[in-house]
Amino acid sequence: MSKPKIAVIGTGGTISSISTHSLEVLDYPETGRKMEPAEAIERVPEAAQFAELLPLPFRAVGSTKIAPADWLELAQLITRTAREQADISGFVILHGTATLEETAYFLSLVLKTDKPVVLVGAQRPASALSSDVGMNLVSAVRTAIDPQAGGKGVLIVLNDEIHSARDASKTSTYRLQTFKSRDFGLLGHVDGDGVYFYRAPLRRHTLESAFDIARITEFPRVDIVYSYAGSDGCAVDAFVAAGTRGLVSAGLPPGLTTPLERESFEKAAQAGVLIVQSSRAGSGRVARRSYLKDKAMIGADNLTPQKARILLALALTQTSNPDEVQTLFDTH
Repeated sequence: MSKPKIAVIGTGGTISSISTHSLEVLDYPETGRKMEPAEAIERVPEAAQFAELLPLPFRAVGSTKIAPADWLELAQLITRTAREQADISGFVILHGTATLEETAYFLSLVLKTDKPVVLVGAQRPASALSSDVGMNLVSAVRTAIDPQAGGKGVLIVLNDEIHSARDASKTSTYRLQTFKSRDFGLLGHVDGDGVYFYRAPLRRHTLESAFDIARITEFPRVDIVYSYAGSDGCAVDAFVAAGTRGLVSAGLPPGLTTPLERESFEKAAQAGVLIVQSSRAGSGRVARRSYLKDKAMIGADNLTPQKARILLALALTQTSNPDEVQTLFDTH
């Protein structure tokens, strides 16, 4: 019986890193090297027990270098491969953990496929003592071929856990259990005897998403303003002067700004900049309270600021009407 075929796309990151020695787990981004996906697959032969793995090179960089232009190209690669190679069962994307959640969420909003797409990273390079690369890659492949993974949108798999792209965020710099879905929890586990799902995401994604990027070549500028005790409106004013089309306020929980920031946000909104109010807390909803609605601003729901930025940028490719943008935040 033939094995399912999984495309493995390499974008670099720790999971593709080789350091100078087995105890180097800190400076390897500067001193080590990045593997192409074929080499990464070769180092973990156990993954090939479950599927035929087709390596697709993309980027061999740290994830701090990944930007929206790369997301567009990556989405196009997945779409093209899924269309031209119908026998591919799913995709595994090797990615650095720094921006993994952002790439995953973008893809979940724009990909038009029900085939599993799994992003996987690692906290220790492949060359490190007790690296998590091998098991994470095996778990990602096992998830991508599991029939239950189809139709659940883009997934994130690390540390034997399966997360929804919308919900998961990196929460620790070095610990292996870094990815958490704080509000609603993970989707399932990858254990020795199988892949087990316990829930499914209900917000619109992939085939049900409102977004089509087929004709998009670039995105409007959207920036994030981080609130802190005593912050003023300088950052807001600077981003407006730089030509931003949208601003995400990473506000004080439960989604509030300082008085001086509020003044600048209100002026920006009056000038036509769309404002999304989120929270720096990392969990919990920011509802569209009366103040936000009165000032034509948007509540971010429970999206983190970095994910609210992605959704706002996509929304601005379709509309600048605050009520219509709010609907997109309420449904995606």
